[in-house]
Amino acid sequence: MTASAGSTPGLPPVLRVMGIETEYGISALGQAPGEDLHPMQLSNHVVKGYGWATTAQPAGWDYETETPLRDIRGYEISRHQAHPDQLTDADLGMANVILTNGARLYVDHAHPEYSGPEVTNALDAVRYDKAGDAVMAIAAEQAGQSLGRPVRLYKNNTDGKGASYGTHENYLLERSTPFDRVVTQFTGFLVSRQVVTGAGRVGVGQSSQQAGFQISQRADFFEAEVGLETTLNRPIINTRDEPHADAARHRRLHVITGDANLSEISTYLKVGTAAWVLRAIEAGLVPATVRVDQPVPTMRAISHDPTCRHLLTLVDGRRMTAMDLQETYLEAARACFELRAGDLPEPAQIEAKDLFTRWQDTLDALRRDPAELADQLDWVAKLQLMESYRDRDGLGWASPKLALIDLQYCDVDPRRSLFAALVRKGRMRRLITDDEVERARLQPPTDTRAYFRGRVMEKYGPAVVAASWDSVIFEVPGKPALQRLPLLDPLKGTRAQVGAIIDASADVVELFENLDR
Repeated sequence: MTASAGSTPGLPPVLRVMGIETEYGISALGQAPGEDLHPMQLSNHVVKGYGWATTAQPAGWDYETETPLRDIRGYEISRHQAHPDQLTDADLGMANVILTNGARLYVDHAHPEYSGPEVTNALDAVRYDKAGDAVMAIAAEQAGQSLGRPVRLYKNNTDGKGASYGTHENYLLERSTPFDRVVTQFTGFLVSRQVVTGAGRVGVGQSSQQAGFQISQRADFFEAEVGLETTLNRPIINTRDEPHADAARHRRLHVITGDANLSEISTYLKVGTAAWVLRAIEAGLVPATVRVDQPVPTMRAISHDPTCRHLLTLVDGRRMTAMDLQETYLEAARACFELRAGDLPEPAQIEAKDLFTRWQDTLDALRRDPAELADQLDWVAKLQLMESYRDRDGLGWASPKLALIDLQYCDVDPRRSLFAALVRKGRMRRLITDDEVERARLQPPTDTRAYFRGRVMEKYGPAVVAASWDSVIFEVPGKPALQRLPLLDPLKGTRAQVGAIIDASADVVELFENLDR
């Protein structure tokens, strides 16, 4: 996010650095009573399993620049006041692998987590998100072989019994943008976007205490409008001030409201629309009147209505559907595009136009009949699948069979996944190919610092002692101490900048010599 990336004086940069991180549901079959592995131990086997099955190099995580207890609102809570789940800057001795695609695979409390590399466009976000599913499928297979019992991983957000785990998005913002503007203008977008991005869920309420189907897996688990937490008293707007970049210039918006999507179109719209809305907010183009009255209960009410007819209320008294509110954001995004189009490289212009067209078409179809989107959106595809079983077998929404189908939809193993079965039958549209997913599993994006991180893991992995989003620490022969290379600018360390240097450096000693020239 530098001026060289293309910018108009007085306006924020056009490139939006972003990424997706997902905690996967996990279980092991065939465990005898009293022999159950703790989920952390099981997750540890999964992460190590990927390393065993591939050339992935284990490396420590550099926690030095992490600040999970610092709040954007200007304070930092003390460690003794924090919930243990908030202490994400502590090494619990669990497995950690930095992948050659620039991603991080590790144990996050009771779940294996894949944190994708930094990207600058929505389609790359899709590629590296799907690469995470491929990573997890390999890891689960290997862990099952080592444990002698099948290990199942699920790309979902709740166990249906009261626990929820996250799929988080991250967007780098200009710190000069007033954060209260982000809160007041982005909240309505997050509350209403689930009609486009929801993954669908059997059960209503955090513990599925009511029978039924709803649009979002996560909506029932939000209890506050603004806050620092991510695992308790979850807020719609998270205030963690941990930019993983130059803190004087940037803040990272940690978005925790999203569902774990399998549909490529759902993921594409999820990150692509959010990135453009944030651009519009930075540019002052989102109307100040798009504030939702009582956003927490409204978020749940929208999710609980698969007909998409629920009327939300704005603070000025207007009532409208989620699609109407989304269209307000779409209009602001289009206005921002018209203002900034001249600064955008051609591929970014093409993607923006495609995003706006898909966004509009999706909202129009939802107004007519959500069933039209059964080959595009996760929640609609899942609902149609459920209804087919209900009609065939006469099942009520409380049937355990439907809960099992819900789970099987998101199994990461393509041999068992109902989503994968829909793809094979041509009943889900795709944006990318299997070859693109495989390349993304192995190779980093070329236009962010993830390129440097991924390439050095591939070529000099044993010399990498630890890494983080904004640094890599090497053990360099002949040097008396460990060598830390800072990577504070997400748009530095790209293929254009360091690709030839890495290619020409036979070992880490040569790498440092060539970087110093």
